Amino acid sequence: MAIPFSIVVPVYNRPDELEELLRSIDSQRYTNPLEIVIVEDGSTLPAKDVVKAFDGRLNITYLEKPNSGPGASRNLGMEKAMYDYFIILDSDCILADRYLENVQNALQSKYADCFGGPDAAHESFSELQKAINFSMTSFITTGGIRGSERAVSTFEPRSFNMGLSREAFEATGGFGRIHPGEDPDLVWRVRKAGFKTRFIKNALVYHKRRIDFGKFYKQVHKFGKVRPILNRWHPESRRFTHWLPTLFLLVLLLIPLLLLGKFYLPAIWIGVGLLIYILAIVSGGLYSTGLMSVGFLAVIATFIQFTGYGWGFLKSVILLNFSRKQPPDLFPELFFKR
Repeated sequence: MAIPFSIVVPVYNRPDELEELLRSIDSQRYTNPLEIVIVEDGSTLPAKDVVKAFDGRLNITYLEKPNSGPGASRNLGMEKAMYDYFIILDSDCILADRYLENVQNALQSKYADCFGGPDAAHESFSELQKAINFSMTSFITTGGIRGSERAVSTFEPRSFNMGLSREAFEATGGFGRIHPGEDPDLVWRVRKAGFKTRFIKNALVYHKRRIDFGKFYKQVHKFGKVRPILNRWHPESRRFTHWLPTLFLLVLLLIPLLLLGKFYLPAIWIGVGLLIYILAIVSGGLYSTGLMSVGFLAVIATFIQFTGYGWGFLKSVILLNFSRKQPPDLFPELFFKR
């Protein structure tokens, strides 16, 4: 028997992107029970007219609330949803062909109360969007932790492409106040509650990420600050790989110090290693998109990702270990008020 799905989408000032997402859902030609719950999170650019345009084509429930963050919006959407299995998406995503069918088939063959799927860059995306996507998903930049079969054992479903049962939602209370990081926090609480999680490799979305390099730095810097907090809350989530961006940053800072100290040979060897890595990124970006320009932009995106995340991670580790304050007091910018 088919599992009825409720798709839950928080929206904040992105009516145009929501329209693209709804078009991709409408084009699925999916005939099993399905509803879409749109939660307007205090937007000044509401998407009500976009939703109205799909009347008669999609079964949509439209909710409005004051701004309190994507986690609280998703929780409200799941509370109000008609069905008992939720697919949680970000408004800047586009579903790949047969997404819903692939999820349905995967859960019927091997059920899990929580799943995640990969994201990729659509051919229509800009070169910058493709470069940032490569830097965040490639095995040579992140180990593929955001959606690779090689990383399934440590995969933490992300809330731009996540499934969750009502039973798991009610047992855990859903998403917390922290943002970003609300998705891995929920995943570890789901696992501790005894529920299974899984990775569905063909549950693919195209994640738009309409950001420039400046906004990208701010985003990954927040990711870096969040990770030590999550590791404190969930010690079993700790990985040595979380330290790699910080080590990369320290290596970059080491080069000028070696040159100032006239330790030329070590500096040269480190420089050669960085050059080889840069060539690998350029080659990977070229191979994945067919565009040399994406390869070069991916180098910039990767260096921004490592330095932003690495500095945020190091700063968070220091403050958490040498301050008596709790994370919400140390980093109020990472926590929404209830």
